[in-house]
Amino acid sequence: MKRFSIVLILLCGLALPAAGRPAQLVRVPLSFDFYYTYDMMVEAMHALHKAYPGLTHLDLVGKSEEGRPVYCLTVNNPKTGAEAAKPGIYVDGNIHGNEIQAGEVALYLLQYLLGEYGQNSEITKLVDSRCFYVIPVVNADGRFHFFADANTPSDNRSLRIPHDDDHDGLVDEDFPDDLDKDGNICQMRKRDPFGNFKTDPDDARLLVRIKPGEKGEWALLGDEGIDNDGDGKINEDAEGYLDGNRNWGFDWMPEYVESGAGEYPFSGAITKALSAFIEQRPNICIGWTFHNSGGMYLRGPSSKAQGEYPRQDIAVYDYLGQQAERITPGYRYMISWKDLYPTYGDSLEWLVMTQGAYGFVGELFQNKTERFASIKESAGEKKAEAKEEDEEGGYDFRQNRALEKERIRFNDHLTQGELYKPWREFDHPHYGKIEIGGWVKMSSRLPAPFMLKDLVHRNASAVIFSAKSTPDISLEIIETKAMGNGLTRVRTRLANAGAIPSMSYQARKNKLYPQDTLALSGSGIKVVAGGEIHDIYLHQVAFKEFRPELQFLIVPGFGKVEHEFLVSGSGSLTIVYQSRHAGKLSKSITLK
Repeated sequence: MKRFSIVLILLCGLALPAAGRPAQLVRVPLSFDFYYTYDMMVEAMHALHKAYPGLTHLDLVGKSEEGRPVYCLTVNNPKTGAEAAKPGIYVDGNIHGNEIQAGEVALYLLQYLLGEYGQNSEITKLVDSRCFYVIPVVNADGRFHFFADANTPSDNRSLRIPHDDDHDGLVDEDFPDDLDKDGNICQMRKRDPFGNFKTDPDDARLLVRIKPGEKGEWALLGDEGIDNDGDGKINEDAEGYLDGNRNWGFDWMPEYVESGAGEYPFSGAITKALSAFIEQRPNICIGWTFHNSGGMYLRGPSSKAQGEYPRQDIAVYDYLGQQAERITPGYRYMISWKDLYPTYGDSLEWLVMTQGAYGFVGELFQNKTERFASIKESAGEKKAEAKEEDEEGGYDFRQNRALEKERIRFNDHLTQGELYKPWREFDHPHYGKIEIGGWVKMSSRLPAPFMLKDLVHRNASAVIFSAKSTPDISLEIIETKAMGNGLTRVRTRLANAGAIPSMSYQARKNKLYPQDTLALSGSGIKVVAGGEIHDIYLHQVAFKEFRPELQFLIVPGFGKVEHEFLVSGSGSLTIVYQSRHAGKLSKSITLK
């Protein structure tokens, strides 16, 4: 297929507005050496659709609280079948507004699938046989404001639903303030002999916590800000807070259990719209939702109370999760509640427990990838970190001095100072003389742009592996044998070349939707008996007592299901297999 080169010059957004850089170009094929603003992301999706109209359609999922559209770009080859007839792969990113590179992973996946179609035989086969639903930006307002406003790396996580965080009758009235107008919300510190920190003797930009009995030098005052509403508090009521990943309708808990849950499930405009969008696409058999920090692939259950998944499903998760670990070295495959922390009302558990799909959360960036050390130095730092952790009786990122020092050297020599702001004096209206400095908003949770391509490619490759593992069913008539007295024995085999079964065992356990069916029909033909073959050699068959012409089943991953039927009569016999996740297959034979 001809490769396209469509150029759209964007005047509505900057890749890194805080750095004062010129407007970027959105090209097809897209570039992944910078971060896309919300407006650029929308333009990129339109550009991909325009470049590949025969393989895509662009749908409006819904609108944000501030009216920004949220789009899904669907990738499917209609010449090889309808969307609903193929296994569906769902991918989203940026449900937390500050988790920027989650959107880049989803966008890169789109670029890779479309750009390699017709060029790479594996991708061509995949796009022809599966359907991808990709939503790079769920929290449109959050992404927009992360770029447009001054922020810390963790701001604008919430959906933009006004909320009275401090219970004073006002909503969102005390945001952090960009006191020095540099486009970032950094840290404030003040000289204080009773403070808990002192200057790092090796690098004056860094602070270390004092030990008991030591004299302090600095008090950390938190993020840049002032007391906007005169209540004696600073930065206590910023945007929201409604967490788009705690507002879903399965295992939802109120605010006193789960912060950010909202007043009721699906109270967020986009969570409600997105759930309806997914429900209208029942062929989705696996979903990925990307977040931005930790280097983890998480599976459910999200809370201990849900109990463990069926063992057959665990085997599928282990196979996919362990392969994802190999694709992205350094990432860990983990159980959400057990290995990280419990969550309630999250999108992953809703997808698994109400839609019957398999699902993973991809937590992307790892601070340890910001390396500035030789192999020998790295080994020494690991020993120092272990010793420090042992001495301190626990792990505290701020006190992981070796890592912080390496990060600051990475900032100095690989980004030329872009990630860290030197401390500068400021006359604060409440605190008097203070200093402002520290890590800027495009640091800490985001890889430097030159590192982005590797991250997005590896994570997109993990998605692609799971897509290749979706149900791939074949239907075969393995025997027709005349048995006398007008009876014919018909044996069939359904085989699955994919790792993912045709229906999750959790879905069967919860009775979320009907199992797959295998149905025999024909004029002048009657199915006298039928059932699943347990041992074809010993002729062990579990015959179904009622309606033997209709069998219910699941085709296991990398497995098969065989059936035996006794059929009376002659003529054309049609055998039809139908599955919510694996499509529809049919074969016809003539019985004499």
